[in-house]
Amino acid sequence: MDKVLYKLDTFEGPLDLLLTLIQKNKVSIYDIPIVEITAQYLEAIDGIEDSNLDNTSEFLVMASHLLYIKSKMLLPAPEDDEEEEDPREELARRLAEYQKFKEASAELRKNEFATKDMVFREAEKINFPVPKYDISHSTDELLEAFTHIFRRRLRMAKPEKRAFSQIVGREKVSVDDMVEKICKRLAGGKRVRFGSLFQRGDSKPEMIATFLAVLEMIRLSRLRADYDEDKRDFILTTRKKKND
Repeated sequence: MDKVLYKLDTFEGPLDLLLTLIQKNKVSIYDIPIVEITAQYLEAIDGIEDSNLDNTSEFLVMASHLLYIKSKMLLPAPEDDEEEEDPREELARRLAEYQKFKEASAELRKNEFATKDMVFREAEKINFPVPKYDISHSTDELLEAFTHIFRRRLRMAKPEKRAFSQIVGREKVSVDDMVEKICKRLAGGKRVRFGSLFQRGDSKPEMIATFLAVLEMIRLSRLRADYDEDKRDFILTTRKKKND
C-alpha cells in the first residue's frame, strides 16, 4: 500500500479526510473496506500530536472510532440467527450527510464567483403623484353612509344585556370623548375609513355620539372626508387649522 501523504490542515475535519480517502480508493460509502481505510487514516494523522491544529482531538476521536469498527468486524459472527447491524452503518450515514453539505457548499461557492464581477443597480425611488380630490360632499351623503352602517350593525348585533334589565336611565355617551377617540385613531396622519369607526359591539348611543363627533370635527375644519369609489366609503383624514 502506498504511503498516504496529506496535510491535515487542508481538511475541515475528520469526516473530510475520511471522505477523501474513500474517494481516492474509489469505494462506496456504504461498503467501506474498513481495514484498508483505517490503516490509511492512521497513517495520515501520524505525528498529529506535533501539529498546532485546533481540532486535533476530533481526528483522534475518529481514529479510535475506526479502530472500534475494525475490531467489531474482525470478531467472529454470533452463532444465533439474529442479524447484527453492520458497525459501519452509522459512519456511512454521517459521511453521506457530510457529502451532501459539501456538494451544496461547492455549488454556492461556484455561484458566488459567477456573480463577483456583476454590478447591481441600486433601487430607484419612484415618486407617484398624489391625485387631488376636489369633489365636495354634502352632510346628507355622510348621513346616508352612517344610516347604512347603523342599520347593518343593528341587524348583526346581539341583544344588549341592558335590554333585559329594568330601565333605570339612558346610557350617556359624551361626544367629546368620541372626538378624542377619533383623534387618537387619526394620529400621525393616518387615513381611516368612516365605517371602521363603528364596532360590532357598539351601542346605539355610542354610534350616534361617534357620528355627531365626526360632524362636529368637519364643522370645525379639523376633519376631511373624501369618498372612495372602490371601497364605497368615506376616507377620513385630519385637517390642520391655518393658524396651527
